[in-house]
Amino acid sequence: MPSSNPKISIVMPCYNRTEMLKRSIKSIIDQSFSDFEFIIIDDCSDIETKNLLRKYEIQDNRIKIFYNTKNRGPTYSFNKGIYYSKGNYIARMDSDDISHKDRLKKQVEFLENNPKVFV
Repeated sequence: MPSSNPKISIVMPCYNRTEMLKRSIKSIIDQSFSDFEFIIIDDCSDIETKNLLRKYEIQDNRIKIFYNTKNRGPTYSFNKGIYYSKGNYIARMDSDDISHKDRLKKQVEFLENNPKVFV
């Protein structure tokens, strides 16, 4: 079960790209660092993408899907995701990104060990 205050919020806008999206989501689900929430903003994707997102949301309670009522683009969607974020840190993810399994672990370790770094 995810923490109500996760260490990190991963925010990912998406619009269609079902096949790439599967790999992208899997690369986050399989992270070695698990104290995160995964916020996905669906930007009015097709039904195939919506069904895929619902499937992942049911399978992993760290995933939270929010839906735009009309296509607004990635910048709007990313900012919407930040609004819903509860993590101490925010990580950006694009729907065609693949993250190394230790990405979050290394980023959190770096930020925790370098408090003067803020970006």
